[in-house]
Amino acid sequence: MASHPIDSELFRDQFGTEEMRQVFSDASIIQKWLNVEAALAVAQAELNIIPESAAEEICKKASVEMLDFTVIREGMKASSHPLITVIKSLEELCEEDASRYIHWGATTQDIIDTGLVLQIKEAREQLLKQTNVILDTLLSLAQQYKNTLMPGRTHGQHALPITFGYKVAIWVDEIGRHISRLEESEQRILTGQFGGAAGTLASLEDMAFPVQEKMLASLGLQSPTITWHVARDNFAEFAMNIGMIAATLEKISNEIINMQRTELAELEEGFVDGKVGSSTMPHKRNPMICEYVVGICKVARKQVALALDCMVQEHERDMALWQVEWAYIPEICILTSGALAQMQTVIEGLIVNEANMRKNVGITRGLIVSEKVMLGLAQYVGRQKAHDLVYHVSMRAFEKDKSLEEVLLSYPEILRHMSKEEVLSLIQPENYLGQCISFVDRVAKKWQKKQINHEQVSSREGDNDD
Repeated sequence: MASHPIDSELFRDQFGTEEMRQVFSDASIIQKWLNVEAALAVAQAELNIIPESAAEEICKKASVEMLDFTVIREGMKASSHPLITVIKSLEELCEEDASRYIHWGATTQDIIDTGLVLQIKEAREQLLKQTNVILDTLLSLAQQYKNTLMPGRTHGQHALPITFGYKVAIWVDEIGRHISRLEESEQRILTGQFGGAAGTLASLEDMAFPVQEKMLASLGLQSPTITWHVARDNFAEFAMNIGMIAATLEKISNEIINMQRTELAELEEGFVDGKVGSSTMPHKRNPMICEYVVGICKVARKQVALALDCMVQEHERDMALWQVEWAYIPEICILTSGALAQMQTVIEGLIVNEANMRKNVGITRGLIVSEKVMLGLAQYVGRQKAHDLVYHVSMRAFEKDKSLEEVLLSYPEILRHMSKEEVLSLIQPENYLGQCISFVDRVAKKWQKKQINHEQVSSREGDNDD
């Protein structure tokens, strides 16, 4: 029986993705530790610190498939040490001349930290890919509905008319900024660790920096300016970036839930025959997937606090908080990946009820454009007096359940300054959308250009890989 939904045979595909679970699997982490040990040996062999034959043997045997997980698990428990049994197992696999050069000059945290950075590297690539797909899908939605009239709401009440595309474009721009932050932080986040016992690299003397640079470069990682055994801000930055993605997904999901309320019925999470909203009320078409996303994201973004806690460490090394990182980093990545996958399904199948959006604009019977009326009247009587007059008109219309048009045309004070035709021209919601459509176009121009650049870079990297 699984102790967490992300590992559950029943629930795991609602709380994560198989690709991200593989990144943080036991086999993945052990293999990455072995990759770090092998990279260290190769770097030292190239610098004539250890024999080349030893490095070749270490690389040959540094395969998780050759290790016995039962032995490793029991060894970890018996030794109270996370790495020593892996090192001993690798030593037993290697020829004697090679085995004595394993882990030369390194400390456990060097291997574990660098292994975790390698996992983050893979996780980051997956999250960027998923988030870019979400951005593209939302961008298409914003453009499709950039002219679709709907009520804008503040404090839960109708404010001014907007378009649905404008609302979605705000989501697009926010997600785009998350992508930019994640891309811009690459140099800081993808930095490896190799500092030795107290971070000073004393064991390698004047060969310390050459070994560090060769080792980490071969793993595709940056070399640190100084050892970061007790400086965990890079992990905290990564967690905050992912936490912000989760927060945005939660906000979007919650907005869809609210807009799917029976009384609004402006949006609906995609429905297919067989999707069940309730075990007892057959009529229910609930936003179940959005509710999954809200729940998943609440758990994911709470991990950011743990990331900040892990920055408060003691002296030159402090193992107590490593274990917290082993818990929160996989969890925040797996949960956010799951939320992105679920959100993608929702957006692709989203039902947009344009007729209800337009109908809801008229619920307040014209009050949604009271600002436009006020500004029109202000040209004749000044802003504050116009505000007071339209305020009284609006309150009367609201309390008497009359239209704004009807009450406006019954006020001599207003008709003294404006004709009936002028009043009628001011209360058309389609004429008071401000820059909604232009904002959508600006967002589209910004992020379409960035996506094209991103695809070109990815294509070049793919060519280089070949």
